[in-house]
Amino acid sequence: MAEALEAGDFGSWMVQIQRALRDEQGSDVPCDGCTACCSSSQFVHIGPDETDALAHIPSELLFPAPRLPRGHMLLGYDERGHCPMFVDNGCSIYDHRPVTCRTYDCRIFPASEVVLDDDTKVLIARQAQRWRFSFPIDADRGQHDAVRTAAAFLRDHPDVLPGGAAANPTQLAVAAVEVHVAFLGLDENTDESAIRVEVRRRLRG
Repeated sequence: MAEALEAGDFGSWMVQIQRALRDEQGSDVPCDGCTACCSSSQFVHIGPDETDALAHIPSELLFPAPRLPRGHMLLGYDERGHCPMFVDNGCSIYDHRPVTCRTYDCRIFPASEVVLDDDTKVLIARQAQRWRFSFPIDADRGQHDAVRTAAAFLRDHPDVLPGGAAANPTQLAVAAVEVHVAFLGLDENTDESAIRVEVRRRLRG
């Protein structure tokens, strides 16, 4: 079994990942040399305001993002499943990489206990399994429980998600972090309809 990796204090990580998801900062992931996210058949979304990233990616490698407004683009991958900007085992545009890459953090999978079962994401799944969070205070465990409960709820109730469709594992894990506050301190008497309202509000907010 691969050696475990320290993922950090769960509460501190939650502050950081939520800021990253709000595009207030990038993710500071101690990757330990891992480049799985660059070589696992990932589509990278690039927003129309990301002019620096777009200027450093050949236009022929980009195509319009389905179901998103004009100007939103996707960067695909080559026949090996590698990002075309991934050269000599490193990102050739690292200082100009898209926001999607700056904020990606595979610790979101063990945080939510969402399993990556896509055969093209085996390397990411292996890395995700190595992370070990620490829980120095009870509130950290409470947050962890809330994120896991949120993920299970979203998996069982896809109708609350935007578009009413089941999310892929990454979308599910991200959504669980975004709405976890709605699941803090729940008990068996909590009204499910109230949870649905709060989850929808947070996902659309």
